Amino acid sequence: MAEKLVVLSDMWGVKKGLWITSYFGYLQQYYDIVFYDCQQLGNIDVPVTTEENIHNAFVSGGIDTAVAHLLKKETEASHYLAFSTGGTIAWKAALKGLPIKSLTAISPTRIRLEDEKPDTSLNLIFGERDEFKPDSTWEKEVGADLDVIPNFGHQLYSDEKIISQVCLHLLEKVTKKAV
Repeated sequence: MAEKLVVLSDMWGVKKGLWITSYFGYLQQYYDIVFYDCQQLGNIDVPVTTEENIHNAFVSGGIDTAVAHLLKKETEASHYLAFSTGGTIAWKAALKGLPIKSLTAISPTRIRLEDEKPDTSLNLIFGERDEFKPDSTWEKEVGADLDVIPNFGHQLYSDEKIISQVCLHLLEKVTKKAV
């Protein structure tokens, strides 16, 4: 039986997420994938869908709503792959008891505001030029290691080179035989 992989979108959800199909192409043969659009998970419904409006809706309650919904929906330990706001949602849900085997979070925007880390295997990936990347002080205080990719910004998760690297890492989790 395949391992379960829960995928959480970035703040745009399916509206601007064609890149996410590349992840599914690599991973669907080896994982049972469950996908959540973070806007739906957070009950985000803004009349004018600008980046600022969506961001404000998440910050003013949408993240907490999404965390609560994820905790209700996911009750078995699974691997998580999450992008931007989705990474923040998975992080916060894990701190509140979400059963989680591992978290691969790419550009998780607001974890820099957290003062503790989930008790799970973490793979935190940021672009060197990501304005939301936690600093080295945060890394030391929280005890989390960041994988910083040179010459990339916040949306590195939509780059085909990064997609293939992240998927290779996730595939190694399920294809390596125990020695």
